Amino acid sequence: MTLQKTGVVKSTQNKGFRGLSDNEGALGSLFLLPAIIYIVALVAVPFFIAIAFSFSDVTVGNTSLNYVGLENFARVIKTPQFKRALINSIGFTFVTQVIVIVLANILAVILSQDFRGKWIARMLIILPWATPISLGTIGWLWLLDSKFSPFDWFLVKWGLLGPDTILGPGTHMIFLGREWLAMASVVTIYVWRILPLSTVILLAGLTSINQDILDQAEVDGSKFFRTLFTIKLPLILPIMAVAVLFGIIFTFTDMTVVYILTRGGPIYYTQVLPVWAYFKGIDSGALADGAAIALFLFPVLLAVVILMLRTASRTEIN
Repeated sequence: MTLQKTGVVKSTQNKGFRGLSDNEGALGSLFLLPAIIYIVALVAVPFFIAIAFSFSDVTVGNTSLNYVGLENFARVIKTPQFKRALINSIGFTFVTQVIVIVLANILAVILSQDFRGKWIARMLIILPWATPISLGTIGWLWLLDSKFSPFDWFLVKWGLLGPDTILGPGTHMIFLGREWLAMASVVTIYVWRILPLSTVILLAGLTSINQDILDQAEVDGSKFFRTLFTIKLPLILPIMAVAVLFGIIFTFTDMTVVYILTRGGPIYYTQVLPVWAYFKGIDSGALADGAAIALFLFPVLLAVVILMLRTASRTEIN
């Protein structure tokens, strides 16, 4: 009798497990649960806290959430530092992505070809993305040092820098102390950082193209550039849109490069929204102002995500 009951219990448990495994909806929800918990804990909760802070007068010394409406946003928008940070964030992101998407297409096309040492080239290209951004930026900080930059040494040796030369009478470029040089340095490091990711994404798109299509184009007499611009690039436009989307998100929300490299200087010329939000909210203790500045990132990124995903969807359908 006991054995029969045990068998019935085991049979019921087995049926329960089988029923769960056959229920795709329940099984999918179960697998998604850890990701949902992670997103809620590390994204949703801080996001709603930032919203609460932005509509209050909270500071480091005063944690009472007194509602002040849109007062923080109105005060922040009027400051010249915010306007400069917003313009820089949009400008750096746009210029970086234009350069990245052009170079990434070139590198992806090169790496999709068969040549000796291709795996070494792929490994070297992915290194900037594999390197921690803080360590990579510190390395660039040393390379762009105002006195000991190796770039200055090479420019002097080549006769481009020094008395009566093209780049000026001095022997130092002072990359991070001049407005246009500091801005160019920030864009260069953003490109150096994002280019490997975009290259890998586009390379995956190029290698996924049906070989029969390329063979047919070759039979029809299509040359390299014609095949590239009329077949390959149009086919990977949805993947290209995804690469641009990731690049915009990583560039627009990044604070590490500017914080380590220039801290927004010289005189706010390289200031961006994430760094300015950090300075206002953490360094200055004005948590409400910092939250208000940070929330300006959300609508811009949301609009970019919707636009890029709709573009990718329409391209894929067509």
